Amino acid sequence: MNATQPILTILVPVKDEEEAIAPFVSRVGKVLEGLPDPAADSWEILFIDDGSNDATFAAILVANASQKRVRAVSLSRNFGKEAALSAGLDYARGDAVIPIDVDLQDPPEVIADMIKAWRNGSEVVYGVRRNRESDSLPKRFTADLYYRAHNWLSSDKIPEHAGDFRLLDRKVVNVIRKMPERNRFMKGLFAWSGFKQTAVEYDRAEREVGSTKFRYWKLWTLAIDGITSASTIPLRVWSYVGVAVALLSFVYASFIIGRTVISGVNVPGYASLMTAILFFGGLQLISLGVLGEYVGRILIETKQRPLYIVSQTIGMESSHD
Repeated sequence: MNATQPILTILVPVKDEEEAIAPFVSRVGKVLEGLPDPAADSWEILFIDDGSNDATFAAILVANASQKRVRAVSLSRNFGKEAALSAGLDYARGDAVIPIDVDLQDPPEVIADMIKAWRNGSEVVYGVRRNRESDSLPKRFTADLYYRAHNWLSSDKIPEHAGDFRLLDRKVVNVIRKMPERNRFMKGLFAWSGFKQTAVEYDRAEREVGSTKFRYWKLWTLAIDGITSASTIPLRVWSYVGVAVALLSFVYASFIIGRTVISGVNVPGYASLMTAILFFGGLQLISLGVLGEYVGRILIETKQRPLYIVSQTIGMESSHD
């Protein structure tokens, strides 16, 4: 194995996953060593500890003691999965990088198919789930709704039912690393980067160790980030809504004036007046909320704060570019 430049990096963002580290390293190590490719002798597993509160980092230390191909970067606090993925791309050394979750729901056996497609010329090989039977009904519904909404609103189409599990060629990794934005939606950036992309289908398994750290509110926040980072159409939609409401108001005002001139003064009812006020007030608050999302992102970008802060590392050289 080339100690400075492995062919393959397995990138694994983790948070509070101490129980999952050992099973992951054991299974993935066996898969990588059995690859029908030169990468079988030239790989690394890179963990990004995103501010864990348990013994995750200690578990990675134990894994590194028995397998020196295991490396790790520990962040100073929880910066979120998108920042952790960005840190992983910065520290990954492989000619190809494969982000994958530590829960083993994305089967590492699919890596062989990804490498085969990569060797055949694909620069991004993304995993696509054949079905979502392992998800709850609400999650399946919201996932379908999100993919449809995102691809309708954004010019950067993301493949339906494709997550972060994919192979990225080094040239793609270098492009992503050069992107300056702080508000990151990685699946959108992967789509925006272009290059030759190929899908590999697989069946997602049930989680065997630990529990998911994603909750519906966090998924909702990620969905909003994904749409607002990739498209300005929500702002345009509210411009159209404003024009439509203004036209309807003008037509209604003309009707009231005409009726008053013809039939005399007619005092409208209190209920209809309050309904109109509440309706238009709600529209204004929603439009302000949409505008606020974009203004907030402008504020974050202008601060130019780093995406993440490294606390400590395992298996790293003394310096890093």
